[in-house]
Amino acid sequence: MNSPYDIAIVGSGFAGSLLAMIARRLGRSVVLIEKGTHPRIVVGESSTPLANLLFEELCIRYDLPSLKPMAKWGSWQRAHPEVACGLKRGFTFHHHPFDGSHSFDRERKDQLLVAASPHNEIGDTHWYRADFDHFLVKEAQKLGVDYLDRVALADFADDGSEIRLRGEREGNSVKFRARFVVDATGPRGFLHRALRLNEKPLPGYPATQSLYSHFSGVGRLEEGAFSRIDGTPPYPVDDAAVHHVFEGGWIWVLQFNNGMTSAGVAATDGFASQMRFADGEPAWQQIIGRIPALDAQFANARAERPFTHMPRLPFRSATIAGDRWALLPSAAGFVDPLLSTGFPLALLGIARLAGILENHPASECLTEHLRNYAVQTDRELLATARLIGALYANMSRFDVFVALTLLYFAAASFAEAVRRLGKPHLAPAFLLCSHPQFGPALERLCERARQSPSEAEKKDLIADIAAAIEPINIAGLAKPERRNWYPVEADDLLAAASKLHASRDEVQELLRRCGFACSAA
Repeated sequence: MNSPYDIAIVGSGFAGSLLAMIARRLGRSVVLIEKGTHPRIVVGESSTPLANLLFEELCIRYDLPSLKPMAKWGSWQRAHPEVACGLKRGFTFHHHPFDGSHSFDRERKDQLLVAASPHNEIGDTHWYRADFDHFLVKEAQKLGVDYLDRVALADFADDGSEIRLRGEREGNSVKFRARFVVDATGPRGFLHRALRLNEKPLPGYPATQSLYSHFSGVGRLEEGAFSRIDGTPPYPVDDAAVHHVFEGGWIWVLQFNNGMTSAGVAATDGFASQMRFADGEPAWQQIIGRIPALDAQFANARAERPFTHMPRLPFRSATIAGDRWALLPSAAGFVDPLLSTGFPLALLGIARLAGILENHPASECLTEHLRNYAVQTDRELLATARLIGALYANMSRFDVFVALTLLYFAAASFAEAVRRLGKPHLAPAFLLCSHPQFGPALERLCERARQSPSEAEKKDLIADIAAAIEPINIAGLAKPERRNWYPVEADDLLAAASKLHASRDEVQELLRRCGFACSAA
């Protein structure tokens, strides 16, 4: 440990291990330092089409063939069936009054289904992080990354040419020297503590908490109350990131192919105090007992690990990078699991840091590039917080909630499509927050939504949201005749070719290349 590494990465979750592999492919010497051990359970489990595309792009650019199959459900099952995951065909939302008196609306006004893929073969996934993160650590070691777990780091010292890290491992002192350090330890992690970094507020965002666990014996929603809904959904409603929304909070349910289900609740401090989140399982049972559909789905469920209570969910670091160190987006800030924004934010950050390490490893302008990285990371965190804060403010007004989510789905689907068409410059930032028209519109609309709009204001807001997404709406969103069920249809993408700065032939080729018409199910 006395020889200096080019890069030390603290934290061996998926992001830390992936960046470590990329750095090795760039010819750098890398040490990956972990406080705990693998396998272990962590929050953050559901991928998205944009996240999987970013993951695939990194695997191709930096020659990681063993990881690339994990970008889609079908190829994952063939290449790595030993690594558990879940099938994610879309985003399922249900709205519930929190008093136990609810039956599903036949007009689907209390639900939203947004498909992410036309069939299972190219479907997205939930990552069973105990398996997935452990797999990535082992792959990193195969590439020559030095890995040490059970290391409790205490000190960070920059002598002007390299960084010295000191800590303990099983009662023994350990020291590391590195030219650059990346913190992948999550919110309020190692560098936040070691450098005594300040924390900044997320403007207008509510204080929230979370309570979650992993369960066995969880049933299927489609076999219960949802089975009474007329029509055929665009995908099986449970093969999704399932969101149960009520005033003050929401519950997620993610089902894996190993019999496990991740489920938890995120809510405002007021709701969390009322339900006594700190009590753990009794709070969970009290909550689902007031939502009949969930009460039935979890009737035979068993928590397979102690409940985790996170008393402070949102986080934003005042400083994100220095001369010889940087926080990954997951360590720079956190908002909420709602809409599965964490993975694309993390992967965008990994791609940007990888580019800096590849093109500017020791240049005089390294500090400037890191400063730009920090500004972009913070801008995307703030855009995410604005949208999710607006969603929290409208959990009792589901029609507004639905309209707001379409801002996310329009931006994400547009970004995915232009990247697949080789035009990433059309969507350089998450949620298109740097787009000259959509970025400011997103900010204004979220602020209006946070102000408890009246009935008249609500109609205007929903109409203005539809107008704002129209120039980037390539998925047929906001069509009244679809009644909140949005399938993935080739005709929508073909009709939107001009919005993508592409021809219909280019879009046809994109659909063929992506396996859109594959008959696999």
